[in-house]
Amino acid sequence: MKLKTPEQIKRMREAGLVLWETHQTAFKALAAGITTAELNAEIENYINGRHAIALFKGVPGVIPFPAAACISVNEEVVHGIPSNRRLQDGDIVSIDIGVKLNGWCADAAATYAVGIIDEATRSLLSVTENMLREAIALLKTNSRWSHIAKKISKRTERAGFSIVEELVGHGIGTELWELPQVPNFYCPQLPDFRIKPGVVLAIEPMVNMGTKRVKTANDGWTVVTCDSRPSAHFEHTVAITDDGPLVLTCGPSGEGWAM
Repeated sequence: MKLKTPEQIKRMREAGLVLWETHQTAFKALAAGITTAELNAEIENYINGRHAIALFKGVPGVIPFPAAACISVNEEVVHGIPSNRRLQDGDIVSIDIGVKLNGWCADAAATYAVGIIDEATRSLLSVTENMLREAIALLKTNSRWSHIAKKISKRTERAGFSIVEELVGHGIGTELWELPQVPNFYCPQLPDFRIKPGVVLAIEPMVNMGTKRVKTANDGWTVVTCDSRPSAHFEHTVAITDDGPLVLTCGPSGEGWAM
């Protein structure tokens, strides 16, 4: 685990603000009728205009990831490839974006409703967002991540939803993916770590309406639920400072999802 200095955390906050602005650009463009490729173009143009780097584009895989953002619709959990698919009223759209600015990374995701969604899906979004909100709050008073994971997973499961266990959050800094791994569920066999100043985490609960089981689609990237029921995803980059947790990917006045 690479601990960050206060000055390095300040640099990461600068990247986080660019990422916040990028999400606002995506949200303003989000509407029924737009294609996910058009949405990605808005995102990529904004990142380029801020002289930042879109971290997801070109990530190696079956094919290099071809877009600036992962845009996942309904039963797509994460890593959705933007395409000519047009969004419709009632869809939910998870937008996951990573940027690098002046050598430092930020990563954040949110799930948005397109038009009016049904009550069960709205509850899914609320529970997932609250899971992230609670994790951030618990960073103030818990000494180990496993304590936090146990508490947030219990509340989500009591609400009747399931937590994806095949995908986890991660450390972040000069690289998008650093140690430690940050699971959204408790498992005593998984490596644990201490919550202490200098730790910077990308915390990203992924919650399904039905089964927790997921699979990868034929495109080699898109992760989907095995029962085709909806999934939600919320993420912030969060630094631990001497004064407690600092969300690096919220707005300039501390506004944002799970805040």
